[in-house]
Formats: sequence, C-alpha cells, structure tokens
Amino acid sequence: MDPIEYGTLYQTLGRSAAPWGNQTAYGVPPMAGRPYHPKGKEYSWAETLTLADQYKAVYARAGYGCGHRIAFLFSQRPEFVFQWYALNALGCSVVLLNPDYRRDEIRYVVEHSGACLAVVNEARLEDVQAVARELGRRLPVVALEDFPAELPEAERGRGGTPDGTTEAALLYTSGTTGRPKGCILTNEYFHTWGTWYATRGGVITLREGMERMYNPLPLHHANCLGISMSAMLVTGGALFFPDRFHGSTWWKDLVNCRITAIHYQGVIPNVLLKLPPCPEEREHQVRFGFGAGIDSSQHPECEQRFGFPFVEFWAMSETGRFITDNAEPRLIHTRAVGRAAPGFEARAVDENDQDVPDGQPGELVVRHTAAAPRKGFFSGYLKNEQATEEAWRNGWFHTGDQVSRDATGMFYFLDRKKNIIRRSGENIAAAEIEECLAVHPKVKQAAALAVPDELREEEVMACIVPKEGATGGPDLARELFDWCYTKLAYFKVPAWWLFKDDLPVTTSQRVHKIQIFPAGTDPLGELGVIDFRSIKKAPAKTDRS
Repeated sequence: MDPIEYGTLYQTLGRSAAPWGNQTAYGVPPMAGRPYHPKGKEYSWAETLTLADQYKAVYARAGYGCGHRIAFLFSQRPEFVFQWYALNALGCSVVLLNPDYRRDEIRYVVEHSGACLAVVNEARLEDVQAVARELGRRLPVVALEDFPAELPEAERGRGGTPDGTTEAALLYTSGTTGRPKGCILTNEYFHTWGTWYATRGGVITLREGMERMYNPLPLHHANCLGISMSAMLVTGGALFFPDRFHGSTWWKDLVNCRITAIHYQGVIPNVLLKLPPCPEEREHQVRFGFGAGIDSSQHPECEQRFGFPFVEFWAMSETGRFITDNAEPRLIHTRAVGRAAPGFEARAVDENDQDVPDGQPGELVVRHTAAAPRKGFFSGYLKNEQATEEAWRNGWFHTGDQVSRDATGMFYFLDRKKNIIRRSGENIAAAEIEECLAVHPKVKQAAALAVPDELREEEVMACIVPKEGATGGPDLARELFDWCYTKLAYFKVPAWWLFKDDLPVTTSQRVHKIQIFPAGTDPLGELGVIDFRSIKKAPAKTDRS
C-alpha cells in the first residue's frame, strides 16, 4: 500500500489494534524514583486506542481540528502518545518542544509555529505560562499530568477532513547556526518511515507483531518519533522508551522488558563498552541494534561482547527514509552507512552538483525519484520557502553531510559539511578525530573544532572532558597528542588543546559545538589553552607507510 493511502496515523492505529489488541504497543521500563510509573508500565494496542479516543473527545468538544497546532513539552511521558493519536484523528499537528529549552527558545518555537495551546508537564508549567504572558496573544497552557476534562475553546480552524497529506507534526531542527527551522511533517511522511523500515529486511528484518523495540533517544526527535514509533505502528510491535539513556540500567531494562531490537547513537556503544561486564549483557533477547555514529574501531568489539549486530544507517529529519548497511557481509571496520535503494536515490556531489569520483569526498544529495523527488520527505520549512528551495536545488535534497562512495555504490559517512576543517588544502572530518579521542581510556568527551590559522587557513582544536581520575593539563594533552599522532595523518592531529569540566550536548547526546564557546569568543584566548603547533609536523619520509 502506498504510504499516502494509509490515511492518518490514527486510522493505522485502529488497523493495528484489530489483530494485536491485547499485545503491548508502548511501554516504559521501571525506574525507581521517577515521578511517573516507577515500576514500569505497558499499554496494549487496545488500551492505546481507548485512551486516544478519550483524549480525542476532550479536544473535539473544545473545537480543535484541522489547522490547529498544539505545543507539547512532555519529557518522555507516555501520555503524549495517546494525545498525539487523538489530535491526529482530528487533523491537528503537534509542535514538539525540547525539554531542555529555556524560556527564550520556547517562546521562539511557540511564536513561530503559531501554536494555539500548550500541553506541558508540571515541572515546566511556570516557564511556559511565563512565555504565554509575554506573547501578547491567547495561548492556554495546561498540565499533561492533570489534563482537564474540559479545555478552553479553540479558535476557529480551517475545517476539513484529515488525510495522508495533513500535517501531523512540526519538528524543529537543532541547526549548528541560527534559529531552528520547523520541519513540516505529514501523515504520509510518518507512514513512509514505517513502511520503509518494515521492508528493508536483511539484518534489521522486522517480524510483524513480535518485535519489542527500545529507543532511549527523545520522542521529540525524528529517530524515536519518526523511525521507531512509525515502524512499530505499521508492524504491530511494541516501543519502549525510558526518560533518557542510562548506562547503569541499560542491560537490566533490555532483559526485564524482553527487548528484541534497540536504537542507539554513537555515544551509547562507547559508554557501554566502558562499563564493567555484567550477566545481563549476554542474557538479553536483542536481535539487532540500529543506529548511527558507532566508532568503527569499537564496532567489532561491541558485536563480539554483546552478541548482536550494531547496524549503521544514515538519515535526517527531512528525509523520511534511511540508507543502511543492513546486508551481510557488513563493513563494520569502516564508516559505511549503506547504498541507495529503489525509492531513495543518492549521490555524492561537488559544489556545482556534479558527481565526484569514487573515493573522493562530496556532499550527499538524495531524492525519492526523478519523477517525484520530494515524495515522502518533509513538506518544507515553515515560513521559510527560501531555505526549502535552497535545500532542494536542482531536484535533489542537499543534506549538508560529507560522504564518499566506492565502486560498489557503498556510501561512507565523513562528517557534517559544516564540521569539515580545512587545513592547508586538506579537508579534515572532525568526527574522525573525535572517534580517535573517544576510545582513549582517559577521555570522557571530545569535540574537534576548526580555529583560524594565519598560515594554514584553519587549524584543529580539541576540547576534552577527562574521565574521572584523569587530570587535564599539558601532560595529558601530550599523551592524547601522541595517541592521535599514531592513529591519524599528522595534519589531522589537534594542535590546540583545552580541557573542560563538561561539554554541552543535545537531548540526543551529541555535543552541541556552537554552545561550547559564547558568541564572539576567541577559543584560542581561553584560559588553559595548550599550543602544540611547534611539535605538529609531518613525519620524516622514512617513517611514512
């Protein structure tokens, strides 16, 4: 069935509840001290539909329907899922607020999206109420935990009956510069994610009505909401989501919840490998892990130690699909992310959108097909047609990611285009340096940045958070310098070093580089910066391999 023919997500919920009504649809693992469901909780498909209908009745009585956007700040509480389906049935869209947002960030998203109601967990009520007062327009704010039986009456919507083309969610991207952009996502978009995942096969084959998937990444991001939730919706599987990733309870969660598939980001395998062995890491039922950014030097060790494949993929919030290295033999000693497939074409191009030779870095551009390039993708950036068309220039979506391709069509991820450091004509992927540093036993977090250099255009700087027990300073900097020097081409080795107590991260646990230094700050002028430019030299020719 074509994704658009599925109609709304609520309609698919009804179809899934018919054959799998008594089976688990959603759950949260146990967590002592958590303000909600500390002993854990599972909801069946039938219960999910019933709860969605109850919320639907409340919203319908207040006049909510097509054209309305409702902002949510819910901190992973499962009640959001039932509200989302309820609103989807009426044609409303959800605007998802990052729970780490400060008031100014909340105000920007609420104001930009035109949200007409905010549903917020109690801990953030005061913040969102303050934003509502500042807006100068009507914005009712209600608590998710104490949701009222009667809502304030909605302003008049545009009317109509929701279908596959109706907006279902508005997700704001966490761009590296400027304000976030609102991605308009339809019912078709979410169904595209689900059906794409369900039909990939290979190592990530999904068994209808049988999978129990665990995703510790935030529901306000496309990975959990778009990929995991949509896949379980169309295949009748169960989705479990904790409040966030906890290394200390990870394996117990997987065993207790009988998990069969997990999603990860690169930081998660790194943390798991550094934990002491425990019985649960081999007593689980996990068939595969699915994610992005695992360090290629750790990939084989993860699979051997934990007993299941970690399958890499590439995707963006805008794409509605992924490419993945899901067929054996997988290239786990490399940064391979997969090949293009019918319905998701991909190329590596230069600045003029011309194909680069195999083995050379280029920007990844993708589309559905030449005839319908945007089918199943996001519908555009809200109130920013210029950015939408710029991303879609020449009929391809420009991802901003640097990749290379080999003769077999396999793509290898290098880095975000914005995270490429250009030193003396060499393009250096910051992620490659970060991977090298991340596996050092004295490194907790690492970020590689470009800093200005009068002779070389840019030079490499490393910001390091040492592991507990390690002391930052010149001695550790030299140790890490020598470590990198033995593993990377000399020009990639950081010349500047700075040790910090912590690094800012997004809710998906990626280092948020733009926030490491305040705007206008010269990183090289920071107290404690260590300069190793004098010892960063090319090895003698006799030493080169």
